[in-house]
Amino acid sequence: MFYYLLKYVLLGPLLRLLFRPRIEGLEHVPASGPAIVAGNHLSFSDHFLMPAVLRRRITFLAKREYFTGPGIKGRLIAAFFRSAGQIPVDRSGKEAGQAAIREGLGVLRKGELLGIYPEGTRSHDGRLYKGKVGVAVMALKAGVPVVPCAMIGTFEAQPPGRVVPRLHPVVIRFGKPLDFSRYAGMEQEKAVLRAVTDEIMYAILSLSEQEYVDQYAAVAKAEQAERAERAQKERRFPRMPLS
Repeated sequence: MFYYLLKYVLLGPLLRLLFRPRIEGLEHVPASGPAIVAGNHLSFSDHFLMPAVLRRRITFLAKREYFTGPGIKGRLIAAFFRSAGQIPVDRSGKEAGQAAIREGLGVLRKGELLGIYPEGTRSHDGRLYKGKVGVAVMALKAGVPVVPCAMIGTFEAQPPGRVVPRLHPVVIRFGKPLDFSRYAGMEQEKAVLRAVTDEIMYAILSLSEQEYVDQYAAVAKAEQAERAERAQKERRFPRMPLS
């Protein structure tokens, strides 16, 4: 109930008015039946803009931190995501990943749309990063099509760290559904999962025209933070030249 109140009364019309997103390829999203919508993830705004333009309800696998934040702000965000029917995902390890897959398969068994960001986290620099294979596992186990989606302009509208989005042109582009029925029963094969995931990421890349980085986004973020920390230490404690 709250989902549709947000979509059609409270948030959806406001987002459409402010961003005036241009929608391309909406006809590629199945009108009924289970399917996965797999997109790039550039901004916190992605969680709201994509559902606002879809004709059907979509359930996202959302990171657990959205449900466990401290203080009043944290409780409000958690209440919002729960009311909108989003599913918290623990990203801390392999077992947590299996739990997320089970939750996602539950959505698909109900004949619904499942939204997922294969990169596993927001891009910190606007580039597209290597996808995790969970999306492939769910697509093969459930036997459902995967619709690639590209969010364009949301990084400029609300990059990481920016609370209030700025007005910026946004394009939401959907591609033709990807059929992986040829791999039915092969969801345990690592090479197959990697191939399926890479095909999905290539489809997203073709739609978004981002620069691609063959590295997991979380690893790239950690390396960037480590470099920043080293640079800060060097500024605080510069090396003295040898005499």
